[in-house]
Amino acid sequence: MDTIKKPEIRLQGFPPVINELCRTLILGSMPGARSLSEQQYYGNPRNHFWRLLYAVYAPGATQDIQYGDKLDFTLRHGVGLWDVLAGCERQGSLDADIRNPEVNDFSELLTRYPVVERIFFNGQAAWQLYQKQVQPKLLKQGIGSEIRYGTLPSSSPARAMPFEAKLEAWRLISQGE
Repeated sequence: MDTIKKPEIRLQGFPPVINELCRTLILGSMPGARSLSEQQYYGNPRNHFWRLLYAVYAPGATQDIQYGDKLDFTLRHGVGLWDVLAGCERQGSLDADIRNPEVNDFSELLTRYPVVERIFFNGQAAWQLYQKQVQPKLLKQGIGSEIRYGTLPSSSPARAMPFEAKLEAWRLISQGE
């Protein structure tokens, strides 16, 4: 019996969350289905992102409930958020299902915010997309050669790894500040 495959939907990501004080930028690949429906970075309550960020920068503190307060928290700690992709076609939330990716304009972002000195990738997929589709263009333009990069275990619930192990790796984002 043949199954009818649904057409993939063109998805659009979010604008960056960044200000002039952000020296660190955390990049995901593309928001998942739940995040897109909530219109929030890491909007899936099962995603460990916010829990990790609060554990790194404010151990023992209660995590803010309101999304705007969470964004303010990141900015207060000099951390910006964005995704490698501006858009793509995908069913569901898995990075492996991404088709026809369109990258964000990192030339404009890094020129506008030259204080960014470290970029961390929330998972291997984000790093691989950046390395293949963004970094070569930036280097040709003379942008980003001084930036330090790091890859973190994905905060996604699909990444089967104990929270404490993720947290140990994520502590890197606060070092060297």
